[in-house]
Amino acid sequence: MKFKNIQGIDVPEIGLGTFKLIGKECEQVVKQALNMGYRHIDTAQMYRNEREVGNAIKSSHIKREEIFLTTKVWHTNLDYDDVLKSTEASLKELDTPYLDLLLIHWPDPDHDLEKTIEAMLSLRDQGKALNIGVANFPMKLLKEVNDEFGAPIFCNQVEYHALLGQFDLLEYAADNDIMVTAYSPLGQGNVTDHPLLNELAEKYGKTPAQIAIRWLIEQEQVVTIPKASSKEHLQQNMDVYDFALEDDDFFAIDDLDKTTRYVNPDFAPEWD
Repeated sequence: MKFKNIQGIDVPEIGLGTFKLIGKECEQVVKQALNMGYRHIDTAQMYRNEREVGNAIKSSHIKREEIFLTTKVWHTNLDYDDVLKSTEASLKELDTPYLDLLLIHWPDPDHDLEKTIEAMLSLRDQGKALNIGVANFPMKLLKEVNDEFGAPIFCNQVEYHALLGQFDLLEYAADNDIMVTAYSPLGQGNVTDHPLLNELAEKYGKTPAQIAIRWLIEQEQVVTIPKASSKEHLQQNMDVYDFALEDDDFFAIDDLDKTTRYVNPDFAPEWD
């Protein structure tokens, strides 16, 4: 496993996303991933699997400090007191004294964003969230919290894959040493059907998914958290370090139409 160094912290650049993994399956998959070498696990209050993630970490017997663990505060829990209360509940469910990263899952205009950040900073000051950040924040809101509020934003977790661009965010992230966590890196499976990804897969002797993941991690500031449930896919998602994309191939993926968004709930913000 390789790392991205963000603000002096090494983060495994390939993690495990756990959205839609629930119950015993979730616990088994996370434990298997950890046994295979994964050290970056992403969950959220809304996933309703924090307890299973915590059980898997505990039963893996891997030192807690070797794992980069992220959870996210749901958008209905963004009032100051609710941030504190719901994060304490997350820590209890995960059976851990601290989170490596605590994120606002989605922005919500019905809550005072500055108060939300204040609550997260309080948790950071208590050592319960070592780093704080956001998810699904368009540039306008990211700049508001990072520039205007002066909050120490570590990460913006966004949908990012070969068919959806995040170029403005990447430039801003590089200038401000912010991590970009790419979720849905395979576009919910649609990326792997693209002719170019299949052509490159044949060229490099890899799967289209491995090409898509390799394209992401070759970018500055970017880590990714593909979800997988089978041992085969868990292994494939990590087996991307024995090749590198040639410049022409990397830029060919760059040049694909980048306007296809698959995650766009009715409470989503106005995208850039």
